[in-house]
Amino acid sequence: MRLFRRLAAVALLGWTALAAAATPGVTEREIVLGSIQDLSGPIALLGTPVRDGMLMRIDEANAAGGVHGRKLRLVVEDAGYDPKRGVLAARKLIQRDGAFAFLANMGTPVVMATMPLIVDAGRLHLFPFSPHESTYSPVHPLKFQLFAPYQDYMEAAVRHMVKERGYQRSCLLYQDDDYGLEVMKGVEAGLAKLGRGLAEKTSYKRGATDLSSQVARLRGADCDLVVLATVVRETIAAMAEARKIGWKVDMLVTASGYSAQTHELGGAAVEGLYGVSVLPHPYAAGANRALADWIARYRQRYGVDPNVWSAMGYSIADLFIQAAQAAGRDLTTERFTAAMERLATTRDFFGSPEYRFSPADHLGNRHGRLAQIRDGRWVILGDYLR
Repeated sequence: MRLFRRLAAVALLGWTALAAAATPGVTEREIVLGSIQDLSGPIALLGTPVRDGMLMRIDEANAAGGVHGRKLRLVVEDAGYDPKRGVLAARKLIQRDGAFAFLANMGTPVVMATMPLIVDAGRLHLFPFSPHESTYSPVHPLKFQLFAPYQDYMEAAVRHMVKERGYQRSCLLYQDDDYGLEVMKGVEAGLAKLGRGLAEKTSYKRGATDLSSQVARLRGADCDLVVLATVVRETIAAMAEARKIGWKVDMLVTASGYSAQTHELGGAAVEGLYGVSVLPHPYAAGANRALADWIARYRQRYGVDPNVWSAMGYSIADLFIQAAQAAGRDLTTERFTAAMERLATTRDFFGSPEYRFSPADHLGNRHGRLAQIRDGRWVILGDYLR
């Protein structure tokens, strides 16, 4: 009987190992994860802290024994916010590194170029920094998103701002790509619900540094609210140009411009800027005990203060770990998907939303919060936009 049990145990271990070996990126000892970031391009200010936050959470998990005894290994490729480089990075992570899943790929243009390759290769495409509808809809077993889509939260934000503050001529400055077009759809939908349209809109090419002609055009249209489909650098450039020419128009930026770097680099020029927050910025002043401890550990590790992108990277890695734990020792793509579809979280020490997924809905959150830069820091103005 003992011999039979031993043989059965050996057979079970062998079967488990074989099943794991059949799943790309999963071995008896590790799980390989891939991520495509901008570490050298125009949004490296976002990509670098996202990477650092993910690595911090992964190293914590590995120090505690990993996930069911497997260590996590994150391979990060730099696409420089360039879709062509992103495609090369995706192919490398699929073919050479054999990534089990992709986490937090950065930037809508890169995500739109790489997502089809990743999904066609049968790899999980998880929580990209591109709240584009196609990252979660139609429902696909490999696609999950936790960031509220641009269309939804910008529709709600613009409608709220116009109703509350009585703006008469709303305008749009947008990046001329998928990101900007998604924001435009949300802005136009919000105004349409109020029986209005855009008074003016103007675009800029990705990576542009001079927005003087665009700002002059918007001023000439007598806009009293300018919605910005910009990232950090372009947000600062737009507000600085407006202030330089003496135009004190209100501006509202998407979550892509909600970052401490915006007020740290923009200074007085960005005072009063409105923005949409997915997760509150982790300021040390007023932090709860758990957040203060996390900030101290982040500082000790990296020698700098964390920002909201660090927190989002950390949270993304944590969500993966939760789902992988729930999937069990026999980790496969199908088991992971089933675990994700049951996943439900509560608000954590970051003040994150409550994420909920289901077989019919792979978008974990549909809400954002309105914020404003006051006295050199972001202040949350209220609870979730609906």
